[in-house]
Amino acid sequence: MTLQNNAAPPFVNTLPASEGHPIPSLPKTDEGIRVCQVIGLKPEALEEYKRVHEDVFEGVLKALRRAGVVDYSIHHFELPLNPSSTTTSSASTPSTTHILVAHMRYINSTSLDDFKRDMAKIGEDPETQRWWQLTDNMQSSFIPGAVGSATGPGWWSTGKEVFRFEG
Repeated sequence: MTLQNNAAPPFVNTLPASEGHPIPSLPKTDEGIRVCQVIGLKPEALEEYKRVHEDVFEGVLKALRRAGVVDYSIHHFELPLNPSSTTTSSASTPSTTHILVAHMRYINSTSLDDFKRDMAKIGEDPETQRWWQLTDNMQSSFIPGAVGSATGPGWWSTGKEVFRFEG
C-alpha cells in the first residue's frame, strides 16, 4: 500500500482546554461511533476552501467539542471522472472531479439517537450556521434534494463502515 502526500497539513486547528471545554480523553479505538462522509468540492473553490480551514471559527470547534466530536479530519481528492480511462478529455470537458472525505469520532455515546441529537445541537449553533453559509457555496452534495447544511436532507453523504483493522 502506498500513501501519497499523507503528511498532516501545515496547520492543525486547536481549541484550548479553557472555558469549560476540557480536551477529552480519547476512547479506545473500539469505543464511540466512527463517521465517514463524502461531498463534492467545486474546483474553483479549492484554494478558498483550504484557506478558510486553516482558521476555522472558534465557535465551530467549541460546538464540535461540546457534541463529543473528536479526531475530525477532511481530506481532498482530485480524481479522474472515469477511473479506468487513460484517455484525456477535450479542453472544454473536465477530466477530474474534486471530492472531500471527512472522518470523525463521536465519543459521547454509542447510541445513534444520541449522535443525531448532538449533531442537531451543532446545527443550532450560530457560529456553525455562519460557517455553513461560508462553506456550503464551495461544495456540491451527492444527496438528491440537498440544498445545504442547515436545511433539507443531509448535505454530506455518510458511508457505512465495511472494514476495520484494530491492529
